[in-house]
Amino acid sequence: MSPSPPDGARILGAHSVDLLSRIEDAGLNASAPPEQRWMDGWLVRTNPGKAQRARCINAVADGREHWQSKLPRCEALYRRLGLPLLVRITPFTRPADLDACLAAAGYRPHDDTRVMVMPSLDRVELPAEAAPPGGTTWRALDPDAYAESVGVMRGSTAEARRAHAARLRSSPVPYSGYALFDGKGEALACGQFAAEDDLVGLYDIATATTYQGRGLGTWLCKRLLTAAKSEAGSRSAYLQVGADNHTARRLYARLGFEDAYSYHYRVTPKAPPDQAARAAPRD
Repeated sequence: MSPSPPDGARILGAHSVDLLSRIEDAGLNASAPPEQRWMDGWLVRTNPGKAQRARCINAVADGREHWQSKLPRCEALYRRLGLPLLVRITPFTRPADLDACLAAAGYRPHDDTRVMVMPSLDRVELPAEAAPPGGTTWRALDPDAYAESVGVMRGSTAEARRAHAARLRSSPVPYSGYALFDGKGEALACGQFAAEDDLVGLYDIATATTYQGRGLGTWLCKRLLTAAKSEAGSRSAYLQVGADNHTARRLYARLGFEDAYSYHYRVTPKAPPDQAARAAPRD
């Protein structure tokens, strides 16, 4: 079955466009993989991990060439690497009609996503030093340990975990990753933040299946936000979440996040639906 069309990449609510543009830039910086190249206004990413933002085309400038002349070169590159071709479409995509042009050419919509923003971290009430839930311990993790912990929760392949760790190590924006462990050393929930100037992004928020619905995700997000506020001087926060992930979106809304803008992908019409659906959690 063909995926239903997304509502379109658009700005939602009355947030400052300047703030949203900064958030888009921060998100691109925080998801930068070592495997990326510049192609006449396109940021072409080819990381083999699960994160789609690290293995897609971001059309961030008009460039000199027509998109139809660049796309075949990208298709050949992704085909050679065994990756599906994904073009990420945001309200800031250039040219502005690229989404409509790709749709007319048969490129299918994929993975409608919301960027949510908390304009002020003053809404967060949990003290940075608050004790973790009973019977758990809170521990900082290096990139390799973090990629392994979240990879286990998501069922990621060994290759995807290695690629995730490599991306975290090489990121131009440093990540701070943490996890809640039980008494046996099993990770129950984990998350990380990437702080740039006064903005902080939450990434890889995950809770082990058997521990979902117990409030660990709420505590985790508050703890990450208060840590970013106290340790990095962050004043505003953002995150990305699937438009159809209603449980997570309700959790984030309760914390004070609001829908800010949407984005989605266009996938080559040559790719079978199951390949296009190699979707990853938004990290």
